[in-house]
Formats: sequence, structure tokens, C-alpha cells
Amino acid sequence: MTLHTAAELDAVLREKLQPTALEVIDESAAHAGHAGAGAEGYGTHFRVRVASPQFAGKPRVARHRLVYDALHFFIADGVHAIAIETL
Repeated sequence: MTLHTAAELDAVLREKLQPTALEVIDESAAHAGHAGAGAEGYGTHFRVRVASPQFAGKPRVARHRLVYDALHFFIADGVHAIAIETL
């Protein structure tokens, strides 16, 4: 499992979604002792708040799918959870 940073997720989301608003928060420390949490306290659980022109006219599930598709590498590489808030 590779540990990733909020900055890495942020960079990919900026490239793929051209967001008008974006916040990526590493919430890993709050999940210590839970499934998928690393002992390091970072890099496993993230919250993403994002607004993008690509979301226009799409239902919530489709907006979330765009975010997951942009971050699929991180999920395959060991990120355990991503909470998504689309704006």
C-alpha cells in the first residue's frame, strides 16, 4: 500500500475536473484503529469537496462517478475511503 497526500489528489482533480472550488482533506488520523487505516495516521481516508462545470445537469451519482473516475489510481493503490461532497 502506498500512502498518498491530499496534495496529490488535489493535483489530479484539478487536472481532470477543472474545478471552480476544491478542497481535499486528509481525515486519516480520525480513523485510527478502523479498517483500512494505516498506522502512520495519513494517506488512507480523504474528504473531497468539489465544484466543477463538468457537473452541470448531472445527478449526484454521476457527479460522484466523475470524481471516483478521476481518482481511480489512488483507490487501486491503497486509499481506503473517499467521502465526496459535490457543490
